[in-house]
Amino acid sequence: MRSSKMFRSILSLSFFFALSIGIQPAAADSSHARVIRLSLVQGDVRFTRESHGDPLADQKAQWETAQANLPVRQGYVVATDNGRAEVEFENGAMAFLNENTVLEFFDLSLEDGARTTRLVLRQGSASFYVNPANGDYFSVTGGDFTVEASGKGSFRINNFDDGSNVDVLSGHASVLHKKETTQLSKGQSLSMKAGENSVSIGRSSVGDDFDHWVSGRIDTVSTATNASLQYTNSPYYLPGYADLYTYGAWSSCGGYGYGWRPFGASLGWSPFTMGQWMMDPGFGWTFASYQPWGWAPYHYGGWLFDDSCGGWFYSPPAYYGYGGYGGYGGYGGYGGYPRKRGFPIHPPRPVYRASTAVFVRQNGKLGIVPMNPADKAGKTPLNLEHGVFSVEPARNAAGPVLSAAGGQKWQTLKSPPRDALTSGLVATTAPARTSRTILEGSGGTRVVSLSHDSSIVYDPREHRFVNTNVAPPSAGTGIAEKNAPVGLRNDRIVEGPRNNPPPATTTRVPVAPTSARATAPPSRTMSPPPAPRSSSSGGGGYRGGSTGYSGGGGYSRGSSAPSAPAPHASAPSSGGGGRPH
Repeated sequence: MRSSKMFRSILSLSFFFALSIGIQPAAADSSHARVIRLSLVQGDVRFTRESHGDPLADQKAQWETAQANLPVRQGYVVATDNGRAEVEFENGAMAFLNENTVLEFFDLSLEDGARTTRLVLRQGSASFYVNPANGDYFSVTGGDFTVEASGKGSFRINNFDDGSNVDVLSGHASVLHKKETTQLSKGQSLSMKAGENSVSIGRSSVGDDFDHWVSGRIDTVSTATNASLQYTNSPYYLPGYADLYTYGAWSSCGGYGYGWRPFGASLGWSPFTMGQWMMDPGFGWTFASYQPWGWAPYHYGGWLFDDSCGGWFYSPPAYYGYGGYGGYGGYGGYGGYPRKRGFPIHPPRPVYRASTAVFVRQNGKLGIVPMNPADKAGKTPLNLEHGVFSVEPARNAAGPVLSAAGGQKWQTLKSPPRDALTSGLVATTAPARTSRTILEGSGGTRVVSLSHDSSIVYDPREHRFVNTNVAPPSAGTGIAEKNAPVGLRNDRIVEGPRNNPPPATTTRVPVAPTSARATAPPSRTMSPPPAPRSSSSGGGGYRGGSTGYSGGGGYSRGSSAPSAPAPHASAPSSGGGGRPH
């Protein structure tokens, strides 16, 4: 009770002080570096922080094993081998990487509150769900063209050695090639062969397993995000809110408003128990949680402690609303302080932090204190009275390791020295370049993967793949070739009927294998076009209020692909995780 009253007093004084001097409690910072989240990792996923040119050919690039909740910044490259990955942006946009895919985050900039996102798909298959706010710009370059998002929608790009294609799954998209722009809508596909200038437009192919996985993820994240936003009283989308609903529960705690705790957390549960520290060149030591929910609680908002509320609980970021009466400007529901009706308080966007912890030191001992939402930079942390935790996450499972009682003095640090902690990231090798080709048939475009010992190699002169193990065609092979089963017809890889597998008698003459990976693909610069200085997408973004998080309107590929429920659908009133107590 004592800490609750103290916290209310601090909030009240800070709020009225901001009003008295006529400043905004927080203002947009155009120089603030954008940080996005690697939200899901399945299988082998790697990343490098900086590369020059083609990351697969850069011998100086240092690759490390990626984990979920990895902060991703401009210049990073994320690559999958036998795995998949999902990236969540600050405004709800999402990127999904299929196996053997390399995605470069070429440009993540922020100017006057408008986000510019330019990505480069170096190889593989990736899908993108976008919902740009007014002024935002989002594009993906894959091969010889660039796809620009013209509003809410989703699309998939395949970029392989012999060419690239894009399928618009919902909404609309613009495809730029040199000085030509092609408008596509849902169900349309555009393909282009490597090194050529002409494009081919047709229908999107039937969805595969990757498409269904992406569709399910969009629906799951959107629905869970809407459910969590009911308790935050904020007009802004915050990455990681979906995981809070899935892996924990929101509950009202008296004057604090709604707070969040993970499922199974007892009275003795403490934050900063599972994860590792990593050094970020721009933000210093950054906490990366191993928990699937460990993004928002460790980078936005702060922590409060109250015995009557179960102990430690997460407090979402502040929201300063407009006039009227009610809580403290929507500060997570705190307060209840009246203010003049109609007095405008400009809402700040949630501010990313390397960790929601304050570093403290005493007699050479380094520790952390969970950050209180009302903590001031450089000042003694308000949660110091509840103990000091170890910088080694595993030791915090049993609570604080050091007591702050007895008048002991702790020095508050802006950040610990670079050599104070040890990064847990593991170095790994660069991902291998995988040769694959895009094929066109009656059933739409298909993708064929070529293993490292395949005799199929890329012919840069013909702009196609050829089989080095096939004898020249004879004069009478025309009809036989036309009726051949799935496999090889002379020097081409072709698609046959999907329900008619090749007979068991089909054989190949054994020869020394030729490595397809050793054959260089056609040279393509894959440089994204400059972003316009002012972009008007007209596509919403999250607008708050009762509308909830505005997701995409269904997700399908072709007429036979199932369509997921609209991600902007309201969350059910009961069932699922994250229900308030």
